[in-house]
Amino acid sequence: MKKKVLLITAMVALTAATATVIWGRTTAGRKPRTVQAAAHDEYLIAGAGRVEPSSENIKLGSEINGKLKRIYVEEGAVVRRGQILAELEDSDYRAQVASAEAEVMQKQAELRKVINGARQQERREALSSVAEAEAVMNNAKADMQRRRGLFAAGVISREEQDRYEKEYEVAKARYEEMSQHHALVDAAAREEDRAVAQANLKLAEAKLDNARALLEKTFIRSPLDATVLRRNHREGESVSNSTSVPDPIFTIGDTRDLRVRVDVDEADVSKLSLGQRAYVTADAFGDRRFPGHVVRIGEELGRKNVRTDEPTERVDMKILETLVQLDGGADLPIGLRVNAYIVRDNK
Repeated sequence: MKKKVLLITAMVALTAATATVIWGRTTAGRKPRTVQAAAHDEYLIAGAGRVEPSSENIKLGSEINGKLKRIYVEEGAVVRRGQILAELEDSDYRAQVASAEAEVMQKQAELRKVINGARQQERREALSSVAEAEAVMNNAKADMQRRRGLFAAGVISREEQDRYEKEYEVAKARYEEMSQHHALVDAAAREEDRAVAQANLKLAEAKLDNARALLEKTFIRSPLDATVLRRNHREGESVSNSTSVPDPIFTIGDTRDLRVRVDVDEADVSKLSLGQRAYVTADAFGDRRFPGHVVRIGEELGRKNVRTDEPTERVDMKILETLVQLDGGADLPIGLRVNAYIVRDNK
C-alpha cells in the first residue's frame, strides 16, 4: 500500500515539474512578440526605401562625341568642384583654337591700320610729291607767261604759245592730283571703314570663343564636391552626347549627408508632415537604427520605386515619394534597400 502511495506521489510531482517547464518555455516564447509589438507601436508610417546621396545620383557625361584620352579618378575617389575627372581626345579642337587665335591677330592688325592710317614715311613721300608737282606747275606757268609776251611781240607763233599753255595745264592737273593723294594719306580713318574693321575683329573673337568652348568640353569636370560612385567607361572607349540614349561616364554624389527615398502608401499620405522624426533599418545591420527626419514630401503619386523581391508584393500600388534626411554619422552604402519608419508626432 505504501509503495502504491509513493508511486502516485512521484507521478504527481513529475507532472507538476513538466507543466512548469512547458509554461516557462511558452512564456519565454511570448516575450519577444510583446517587445516587437511595443516597437511597432512607435511608428506611424512604414515603407520600403533606398539610400542615396543628399545631392541625389548625378550622372556625368560628355557634351560632345569623342574618345576618352585619360581617366583621372576611380570609384570611391573624393573629388572637388571643378576638378578634371576625365579628358577626351582634343587635337582637332586645339588646332581650331590656334587657327582662330591667328585670325584674331590678323583682324587686330587691320583695325590698327585703319585707325592709324598711313605710316609717317608714306605721309612724307606724299608731301614731297605735292611739292615736286607744285614746282613743276610754277615753272610751266612762268614759261607760259613768257610765251604769251613773245607771241604778243610777234616773236613766236601761235602754235608754240598753245603748246606751253597745255604744258601748264598738265602740270596744274598733276599738282592737284598729288595734293588729293596727300590729303587722303594724311586724313583720319573714315567712320565706316573703322566700323567694318571692328566688326571683322568681333567676328574673329567670337570664333575664337567658340573654339575655346569646344576645347573646354573635352574636359569632364565635377560640378560639386562629391564621391565617385561608379565609373562606366575606360580609356580609349568612345562616348556620345545623346538625349535619347544617355551615355554617362561617371555617377557621382555628395555622400557627406545621406537621404532615404521612401515609398509611402497612398493610404498614409495624410499622416505625413515635414520635420517628422524617422529611422531606418537594414537587414545587413541587424537591429541597429539610423535616425533622421522628413525633409521633402512628393507632390504627385506614382508607382513603387523600391521592390522587396517578395512573391506576394504588390507592384501596382500607388505611392508618394518622401525623403528622409539621415542624421550625421550614418554610414550606409549608396543604393542599399532599407525599411523606413516615420515616427508618430508627440507634440
